[in-house]
Amino acid sequence: MRKLRNSELDRKTVEQFRASKKIPFIIVLDNVRSQSNIGSVFRTADAFLVEAVYLCGITAQPPHREIQKTALGATESVDWRYFSSTAAAAEELRRNGYILIAVEQAEGAVELQDVIIEKDKKYALIFGHEINGVGQEIVDICDKCVEIPQFGTKHSFNIAVSAGIVLWEVSRKIIK
Repeated sequence: MRKLRNSELDRKTVEQFRASKKIPFIIVLDNVRSQSNIGSVFRTADAFLVEAVYLCGITAQPPHREIQKTALGATESVDWRYFSSTAAAAEELRRNGYILIAVEQAEGAVELQDVIIEKDKKYALIFGHEINGVGQEIVDICDKCVEIPQFGTKHSFNIAVSAGIVLWEVSRKIIK
């Protein structure tokens, strides 16, 4: 085996990315404090051709050195918007026909592998603060909660890891 060079990967240019059909997901970051996590989410959003990233509350906005360090340019390809509150973003998404899904450990949460994603629907995936998770007031207005099964001693994944796991699983269900 030989590692492929970047020139052999056939990646899109920013212009090609912007013109590409996206998967029907918007990522919502509910008061995420780590700029490294924010940048990583942008990079993952680019990899999965996500429609947009919504930054809410205390979540930092590009351009910022720490975000750029992990995003590696994805803030230029992925559309994003800032909302002073996650509730305002959720209200707009609902008005525009999105199904709101909190990625959170909650009563009645569906395990990720069991979530049903319909190809003709649009979804907003809401990820929360690194310590406190998705705010309860946001969980209350979501259509469902999805939980990533875990088997060790820790109670949660890093938000950037969670975004990667969730986007991998839900995009597989859309692309099938």
